[in-house]
Amino acid sequence: MTAVDPHPAVSTQLIVDVDVHCAPRSLRDLEPYLNPYWMEYARGAEIDLSPSFVGAYPPAAATSATTEARAAGTFPPDRVDALRAQLLDRRDDGVSILTCTTPFATNRNPYYEAAIASAVNDWIRTEWLDRDDRLRGSLTIPTLDTDAAVKEIDRLGGDKRFVQVLLPVRGLDNRLGHVRFRKALAAAARHDLVVGLHAWGRIGSSPTPTGFTHTYLEDYLTNSQVVAQAQLVSLITEGVFDVIPDLRVALLECGFSWIPALMWRFDKDWKGVWREVPWMLHKPSDYLYRHFRVSTQPAHLPHDPEHVRQALEMVRAPELLMFASDYPHDHGDGGERLLAALREEERSAVLAGNARDLYRI
Repeated sequence: MTAVDPHPAVSTQLIVDVDVHCAPRSLRDLEPYLNPYWMEYARGAEIDLSPSFVGAYPPAAATSATTEARAAGTFPPDRVDALRAQLLDRRDDGVSILTCTTPFATNRNPYYEAAIASAVNDWIRTEWLDRDDRLRGSLTIPTLDTDAAVKEIDRLGGDKRFVQVLLPVRGLDNRLGHVRFRKALAAAARHDLVVGLHAWGRIGSSPTPTGFTHTYLEDYLTNSQVVAQAQLVSLITEGVFDVIPDLRVALLECGFSWIPALMWRFDKDWKGVWREVPWMLHKPSDYLYRHFRVSTQPAHLPHDPEHVRQALEMVRAPELLMFASDYPHDHGDGGERLLAALREEERSAVLAGNARDLYRI
């Protein structure tokens, strides 16, 4: 069976790519969409873009960009023409969902955060979605002001080219199951939007229960898998899906090989302490497979093909996983080995079917 390269390449099979990064090059790119007051505010305070924008793509880190993306000179792409040349035109057909993590800010001003989120959304709508019908967008929303988040979802939720609300897994002060976020999650479900939880977030917030990490490697590992597990557990145990039964969640760039071990223990412990969560009417793994889908990148898998197959069976890959190039990031050849281990009908589900169902594409 021939693998489908998760990095940019000509593909003859329809795919839905659920995680393609884009970002404004500087605050000047957002100037047409940002109130002049906030431009003056940013200039006066010498603010450009979120420090996490730079931290998410450190130039010296091998994972930041593929060889092709580095050769193009811009990663992530800041113009639709660059994305066409680097990715879209190298595929015969398909849909790519844009993820812009720029508003995952360290800035603690709730009004400035809301203004940047709205400007990014208008920039994506005008500079990207209006110019290429192969693209779908992710709405960025403020995380410090729930009412402002709901207002932004209501403002653009009717534009069906936006298919999800994008949130960081880190730096939200409370986990997403907390009642503080309930109105925003309900607004996403009301507009039939997926809630996409993407790796990274406020670098000024501790990513672990015991404080800050000491190296970039620790931070890189914790930002996705460890924090994502906490968010998944919070959403399920705090009864979000019992209150908002139509809510759908995508875990993006958070890995997936940790899921079997977590869910085995989650199901077991739930049986023993169910009195703590009487609102949970189903076992945790039922909530997972009913409400969540997970992107394929990064694919942390063994090298032995037989072991890869076993790992995918444990995670129930054909039900749960959605293809992601995670462009321009480079996560190695795990994605290739994943797709090579799938049967044809399973590959179709992972490459397109699961995402089409989740995002109503």
